[in-house]
Amino acid sequence: LDAIAAKRTGSDTSGDREVQRTLMQLLAEMDGFDPRGEVKIMGATNRIDILDPAILRPGRFDRIIEVPLPTFEGRVQIFKIHSRKMKLADDVDFNELASMTENSSGADIKAIVTEAGMFAIRDERGKVTKNDFMKAIEKVMRKDARFSIDAKGVMFV
Repeated sequence: LDAIAAKRTGSDTSGDREVQRTLMQLLAEMDGFDPRGEVKIMGATNRIDILDPAILRPGRFDRIIEVPLPTFEGRVQIFKIHSRKMKLADDVDFNELASMTENSSGADIKAIVTEAGMFAIRDERGKVTKNDFMKAIEKVMRKDARFSIDAKGVMFV
């Protein structure tokens, strides 16, 4: 939703005007649904703070369901799920990886596992190592402005 329903601004570029027209049309269409129907509209965003308040008013999106970031145990399980088809070296510790990725989403962890596998493939190794995961964490988290990486590890900012 954040791509088409961001808060309206006073900006007057042609791109901003187009986004505002799209939002206005979406709001009009949502107001025009027949109340007798069983139509349910769902939307998703990672940035509810930038949504236009008009999109969240009753009659449009009545309920907000927050899906929180995974817990420590959840992160361990997500690492296990996404690496279950990989051959892992004995030095891979999912508890350690979960500790290092405290504020990561399931999608972040999936990207880390995928990238770790790519490091092993590039090096023509049959097993994914702890070092592959460490490099993957650094690479994935550097792309994300929510994280800061220093000598102590990955930190949420």
